[in-house]
Amino acid sequence: MAFGLAALLLVAGCGADPTPQAPPPAAASENTEQTVGTPSPGISGDGIHSDNVTHLANVPLGAPLDGPQAWGTDLAFQGDYAFVGNFDGFSVFDISDPSSPSAVSRVLCPGEQNDVSVSGNLLFLSIDSARVGPECDAQRGEPESDGWEGIRIFDIADKSHPRFVSAVRTDCGSHTHTLVPGDAGRVYLYISSPGPEPQSTTCPAPHNKISVVEVPVEAPETAKVISQPVLSDSPGEGGLGGCHDITAYPEKNLAAAACFGDGVLLDITDRANPKVLQHVSDRENFAIWHSATFNNDATKVVFGDELGGGVSATCDSGTPKTKGASAVYDLGKDRRLTLRGYFKIPREQASDENCVAHNGSLLPVPGKDIMVQAWYQGGVSVWDFTDSANPREIGFFERGPLPGVGGSWSAYYYNGHIYSSDITRGLDVLRIDDPLTDPAAKVRIKELNAQTQVSY
Repeated sequence: MAFGLAALLLVAGCGADPTPQAPPPAAASENTEQTVGTPSPGISGDGIHSDNVTHLANVPLGAPLDGPQAWGTDLAFQGDYAFVGNFDGFSVFDISDPSSPSAVSRVLCPGEQNDVSVSGNLLFLSIDSARVGPECDAQRGEPESDGWEGIRIFDIADKSHPRFVSAVRTDCGSHTHTLVPGDAGRVYLYISSPGPEPQSTTCPAPHNKISVVEVPVEAPETAKVISQPVLSDSPGEGGLGGCHDITAYPEKNLAAAACFGDGVLLDITDRANPKVLQHVSDRENFAIWHSATFNNDATKVVFGDELGGGVSATCDSGTPKTKGASAVYDLGKDRRLTLRGYFKIPREQASDENCVAHNGSLLPVPGKDIMVQAWYQGGVSVWDFTDSANPREIGFFERGPLPGVGGSWSAYYYNGHIYSSDITRGLDVLRIDDPLTDPAAKVRIKELNAQTQVSY
């Protein structure tokens, strides 16, 4: 637990300027001893996959977002475009032909983690490392000083030339954020971050809250923090408070927060003032509550555990299947959560492969509960949790072991394809062809921020 929490603050899983131990590797060879699957002849030994998954494309990291700390992070989508966060900025890709995505722009704007979301002509980035100011050219700051960290806002009306327009400082920065639509004239951002930081003047104790930022769509330069709801009475393990990630389901007036110590179910009827409905804990199996996903009916919530902070090998033979896994909770009509089962990828990974449950989203299959999920070097997994107590994998793609930290940070389904942001290898596009998942291809949406769920 102590190692995992330290890793959470210092390396890839969370955002305080990690330094990779090795440069981005060359293509890794397949490792048939550690994984089970059919080598893909179309990838020349660069990965393995289930028979129902096809690797369509890869776009490597490109200048200026290809330095030693330029790690790929989260994804968002709008129309024919994908937006990919990077520790050094973000990229915009044209995905009108998913088999041949092309870079439209790459914006140099350092600040970990640069988790990204989009709404209309606005793009938002989460910054969870101290800078001397909010601008993209601001250098690193000292946590002990009055440094800046929080949310950066860009105008993306011209996808080829995104323009920085504003920023909002938030307590303890913004490790991640969740976009929640308001009325026609505004959106809200729920800001998640760990804390406190004893030496910092900007992240004082106790840090048992989130920040809510209001953004007037036509005047983003006036965005500001309007509330700081307290979600817990006491800090989690090691004294950490706050949350790692929040997933909102605005149509259901619900949100699920993965916080330091437990999971939290929220009523977001009043968008500016979320209210706690329930805390759930799992002291035996969960170390770092990382993220959450509702099923379409909002009768279930999947919480993920980022045991080891994203840099440890938790998919090896020495780690139980209930640790570093995803947990399936049923959500009753009384809006109470009940634990039903766990899911972890069935392919044993090597002892030096960082692998743990990470970011994912639903496949829009009517009548079924299916999601795709990133597992760092464990690759991308598609799994069915329709039977809450007996979830099962139905498809996967992964590369072989590589030196240092790497693998899929986020994997989301968008308009017929799976898009994966690989930490060191760039953007991957996959397709799954299976009778169970084929109905999802009929569903089309105009915009996807995976932490802002919409019904299908």
